[in-house]
Amino acid sequence: MNAISEKRPFDTVGFLRTWGTTLFLLLLVCVFASQNPRFLSLRNATNILTEVSIYGVIAVGMTFVILTAGVDLAVGSLLAFASIAAAWTVQHLAPAIPQWVVALGVASAIGLGAGFIHGKAVTLLGVPAFIVTLGGMTVWRGATLILNDGGPIAGFDDSYRWWGTGAIMGVPVPVIIFAVVAFIGHVTLRYTRYGRQVYAVGGNAEAARLAGIDVKAIIVSVYAIVGFLAGLSGFLLSARLGSSEAVAGVNYELRVIASVVIGGASLAGGSGSIRGTLIGAL
Repeated sequence: MNAISEKRPFDTVGFLRTWGTTLFLLLLVCVFASQNPRFLSLRNATNILTEVSIYGVIAVGMTFVILTAGVDLAVGSLLAFASIAAAWTVQHLAPAIPQWVVALGVASAIGLGAGFIHGKAVTLLGVPAFIVTLGGMTVWRGATLILNDGGPIAGFDDSYRWWGTGAIMGVPVPVIIFAVVAFIGHVTLRYTRYGRQVYAVGGNAEAARLAGIDVKAIIVSVYAIVGFLAGLSGFLLSARLGSSEAVAGVNYELRVIASVVIGGASLAGGSGSIRGTLIGAL
């Protein structure tokens, strides 16, 4: 009885695992603010959030992949290819169709299709995700260079540029899209059956299979998700810069993976959250 009534010792390790990244972020904010009072200005905060939102959107998708003990090294190259393919299509399509509609549709479709291919290669061929997506990184970057001879594509209209430079009630559009994507990702992982299956596959794929979960379908779906979001980010980046460039997205895969891991996700799978990824991205 006495043992039951005794207070449990404070779980320092558990506390730091849950809140360590958040506390470190707050510490960084305090340090930078002490060095430069303008750091906490609304304008600077807006600039930081806008910059983070481009690769933060992909980081949400990468969270799904890493939760299944996978990884996608092709997201930066895929971002560039989706972006420049969308811009190329805009240039060669009838001007009656709004540019942003064409670009958003093409970039997202290419990202989704490429992610689906990566997932199928992992599940059907049995090739490790690291090898599949490393090859994808080379293929998509090469395709990007070939499509427009390595040169940029510009000349977007205002409706296209609005998606990267516009604002709604003072909040930049990319930040709003990032928030919406993160919210959907959080709800999906935490409150849906699909989210629980993603965690289960990452925790123990064999146990998940024996429990009736279609492990291969889950793995294909998470690569399709991160591919779709890479395409969306490619659209947002080109809208923000006013051009699509073959060198876009270089090293984005490192930023994205670092955001997820710093946010507390385990590369072994089964552990992580969208909340942690947001903190890691910032």
